[in-house]
Amino acid sequence: MVESIARVKHIRVTPQKARRVVALIKGKQAQEALAILKFAPQSASEPIYKLVAAGIANARVKADKDSEYLDEQDLYVANAYVDEGTTLKRFRPRAQGRAFQIKKRTSHITIVLATPVAADAAPAAKTKKASK
Repeated sequence: MVESIARVKHIRVTPQKARRVVALIKGKQAQEALAILKFAPQSASEPIYKLVAAGIANARVKADKDSEYLDEQDLYVANAYVDEGTTLKRFRPRAQGRAFQIKKRTSHITIVLATPVAADAAPAAKTKKASK
């Protein structure tokens, strides 16, 4: 089983907007996720598209390093989440000498791609005997 992680930090997309896009691809095949992100109208879909593509490349490099076979069609989005990053605070001039604060939020986006575990590779489940 190959598992790769791709992260981007301090990206200028609000976490709330990024979570909407990440929810579209969670659990999908990696190639299908790329197709969904390519045509998604949200602005957060472009950096997430690049992140999924980077995750696929990371999986390829990791499989080559470990001398494992990797079919990119088998990769799926095992986990994807968005954490809140630092907030940039800016000020906007208002009437009568006042200033209003503007918060420019950033996100940390993490995507985990993995290949499914084969049934024969999984450890056998232990069964309990019924006692009378």
